[in-house]
Amino acid sequence: MEIGEVDPFDDDQVAAWHAVYERSQSHDRAFPSPWRLREAEAALRDPGRRRRIVAFSGRVDGAVVCSGAIRLPQLDNLASAALAVDTEPALRRRGYGAAMLAHLEQCAVAEGRTLLDAETFYPGDAPADGAGYDNADFLTHRGYVFGLGDVHRRLELPAEPALLDRLAGEAAPHHAAYQVRTWRGRVPDELVESFATINASLMTEAPAGEVEREPEVADVAVLREEEALREQQGRVPYVAVAVDRDGTVVAFTTVMTTVHEPGRGYQWGTVVDRAHRGHRLGIAVKVANLRALQQHDPPVRELFTYNAEVNTHMVAINEALGFVAVERLGEFQKRI
Repeated sequence: MEIGEVDPFDDDQVAAWHAVYERSQSHDRAFPSPWRLREAEAALRDPGRRRRIVAFSGRVDGAVVCSGAIRLPQLDNLASAALAVDTEPALRRRGYGAAMLAHLEQCAVAEGRTLLDAETFYPGDAPADGAGYDNADFLTHRGYVFGLGDVHRRLELPAEPALLDRLAGEAAPHHAAYQVRTWRGRVPDELVESFATINASLMTEAPAGEVEREPEVADVAVLREEEALREQQGRVPYVAVAVDRDGTVVAFTTVMTTVHEPGRGYQWGTVVDRAHRGHRLGIAVKVANLRALQQHDPPVRELFTYNAEVNTHMVAINEALGFVAVERLGEFQKRI
């Protein structure tokens, strides 16, 4: 297998790389959610200042049999790199994936990265660490250590208005001092600074198990770049926030929709500032966002999310909303 870097501005190279990735990500999964071609294309061509993404194709006799990608943070977590490997399902167990992973590791080391991240899916009835399942064993046999188990959950929409009313009513007396706001698209200018701050806390505020992470840099200009990238990708966010009396965003949640999948939505991050916990702001913003989504985008009929199993509080909120587990995701790390 010959491995070469994908030219992000060569449509044919990107399409061939993406086709293998998409088939691999969709293989033997009831609810796959690979990035669509235009989403991946935009991220490769203009990822912004927060990260750099490089894609690689492994070819045999001119045909792509394996896709790889490496994501390199540029503003923080400068010792880290996230690696992804996808092999054509019919051509697995021939060493292509192992060769691609080794190549990505060499690239990471050349960039001065010493902490490598990888994640993989396995069935919902598998153990949390995926032991005994091919995808997880592929990583552990190559020195990656299980750090965090996530559960992939699905919610059928629309959620019953009576359920949302009850949950909102039970939470309301606890957060009378806060204002809950929703919007679709870009963050309003008057909230963008505090939103950028709490958004940057997402990866370190959520329970991380044994996974090592550093806080992200909060930067309004970078946030605006990321919003512009999502617009290029055809993604439309629905956001709900809780604002305190000073006008500071102290909690938020995001649901991402996409023009490529009009029937689906993806629950992204939800965070409540530590100093403002205990007021049921998590359930308040989630209910408000679901109401806004159902009002403005009724074609969305299913919503997907991932929760760390150790994040018992958020798991309880999602189960109260009706989310049902469908799959597992394992997060692994390797230190060079």
